[in-house]
Amino acid sequence: MRFLRLLLVGVLGSVLALGAAQGQAPFPAQPRTAPSIPLVLAGGTLIDVTDWGHSAKDLTDAIIVIRDGRITDVGNPMAITVPKGARIIDCTGKFLIPGLIDGFAGMNSQGQADANLYMGVTTVIAASDPRRGMVDFAASPGPHLYLLDSVGTTDNWSLLAKHPEWALKLREGPRPTELSPEDTVRQLSDTARIGTRVLLLGHNLTAANSQWIIARAHQLGLVTYGEFVSTPYRVGVEAGVDSLLHMGRYELGVIPDELAQPLVEDPLGSAASTAYDYSERLPPTDPHLRAYARFLAAHRSALMPTFSLYYPQLPGHRNLWKEPAAALLDPARVYQHTDPATGEMTYPLPPWTRRLPPLSQRWFEDSQRKKADQSAMRLWHINEVIFSAYPHYLAASGAPVYGSLPGISLHTELEMFVRLGLSPREALASATNNYSLQFGWNELGLIAPGRRADLLVVDADPTANVWNARRISTLVMDGNVIDREALLSPKK
Repeated sequence: MRFLRLLLVGVLGSVLALGAAQGQAPFPAQPRTAPSIPLVLAGGTLIDVTDWGHSAKDLTDAIIVIRDGRITDVGNPMAITVPKGARIIDCTGKFLIPGLIDGFAGMNSQGQADANLYMGVTTVIAASDPRRGMVDFAASPGPHLYLLDSVGTTDNWSLLAKHPEWALKLREGPRPTELSPEDTVRQLSDTARIGTRVLLLGHNLTAANSQWIIARAHQLGLVTYGEFVSTPYRVGVEAGVDSLLHMGRYELGVIPDELAQPLVEDPLGSAASTAYDYSERLPPTDPHLRAYARFLAAHRSALMPTFSLYYPQLPGHRNLWKEPAAALLDPARVYQHTDPATGEMTYPLPPWTRRLPPLSQRWFEDSQRKKADQSAMRLWHINEVIFSAYPHYLAASGAPVYGSLPGISLHTELEMFVRLGLSPREALASATNNYSLQFGWNELGLIAPGRRADLLVVDADPTANVWNARRISTLVMDGNVIDREALLSPKK
């Protein structure tokens, strides 16, 4: 083959020096450690996911050189000299994409870590909360974990909650309450010190605190997610929040002032129920909704819809428990999971209905299912309007809750993005390089010199059909080839 002949020429040539990331210092040499064997992926088509997926400068017959966990060289065979003694993987006829990023998920077990890797998810922005449980930091192997923590409020699940100096301050009472400005300043510093990368601005943060936290977080190099209720969405967006989290949440940005004002005192009660009901039932033709969509598109905040949390209620869904990776998952560790036999959500009935005849019980359950399905479709139609203004998107599964499964559901998220209107390439960008562009995380998201060597070799073109991103033949993480089939048979 042409590329193998060129590789032979490369082996006889000199070894290129280790490349450095653009704008960063070269990776430090380790003279006391024997040099690692370089890995070379040769002959495949490298898929371009730059410019939010708007570019399409794919590189055919690509040569990718990896050393010490980093990509050092990318180019065609005429431009790249292959290191002597390199391990070479023939990728002829295949396609190469960066490892996938799940922008918001839990990961509470080794099985969930294995499922992520099997599905090509090499980085997870990991959350601990009452539904997702505690992140399993001991899972090995597992994806890279970028830690997410709440900020400015009491929270029993905070990463700082077990630290003696924070245990009392973060302990929740009957409802979460805001921390004092002095405590919030110290919390930002302390959570950054333990490695937190993302701050979640939650329901009860008021506008002034949200604005201040966003500004201070950016000074510290921390990313901010907004799941606002007390803070008006327009305030958070104008303050520069990096991402708005969850379909079913950011639609609150369209409610009128008379519904928004009570949320300051009642972010979780009846005022919130009224606000959500209003936003969900707003007709897609309403001019206020279209104005809100244009507002979102005109600002820097990206949307992270986590459509996967509604996937079982939307038309055309599959039974995700039939996926090979689902065999790694314990349903008991998935909050409100779908029925493994059918893939449908179950709706527990209140105790008093047990005294009713079976026919009446089925009627109540069917009624709940119909209501949930109608709600999901209303929110979907609202998101079609928001998409028409074309804001930026980031992919996240929200797993493992409400039927969303680790690893598997990031691919359903990509499918839903395409159903919404993104091209397959734009959907791939939402789970890869968009994170570099939006958050400045220049160590991941691209197959380029200086980036971390997390990448997938897939058997068919994912820009023709995003389903092909699942057809993984080779998984590379930190420059190491991972045996995907071994992940399906973990040691007991």
